[in-house]
Amino acid sequence: MTRAILHTATALLVSILAACAPALDWREVRPAGSEVRLMLPCKPASHARTVTLNGRRVEMSMYACAAGDVTYAIAFADMADPAAVTPALAELARSASANLRASDTAASSTLVVPGMTPNPQAAQWRIDGRLPDGRQMQEQLALFAHGTRVHQATMVGARIDAEARDTFFSGLAVGR
Repeated sequence: MTRAILHTATALLVSILAACAPALDWREVRPAGSEVRLMLPCKPASHARTVTLNGRRVEMSMYACAAGDVTYAIAFADMADPAAVTPALAELARSASANLRASDTAASSTLVVPGMTPNPQAAQWRIDGRLPDGRQMQEQLALFAHGTRVHQATMVGARIDAEARDTFFSGLAVGR
């Protein structure tokens, strides 16, 4: 009887430890062309394309990866004109909401990223919406600026884990 209890307890302990094992392999990333530092749970791929923000054509760079069912990304673009930064941040927020056909969009709080340039549009957002195929999605979004660069840090997936969200967004910083 004692041996059976010991085996059961050992199996239970192994199960608990396996459940607590970190599924995400966090690492610091410093995207080329940006002074941003962030933590990502996977190795990112980089992409760049020309987009229109606030009526200006700018090159937007993105570093993104997927871990589990969540995509993590940082995107940034240089607006070149300080007067274009605030409207560009507002447009990024509207675009994120429209991309998910948002049923609920809320700025959860103002955002302070160490080293960022203060801006009234700097905020962290939660967006609940749907993909074009109808699947429900959640997005956590942080928008901030550094000089004339606008930045968008994003997590998007069917369900956003609170611990992963906190690690991702608390790891954001600007400056070398």
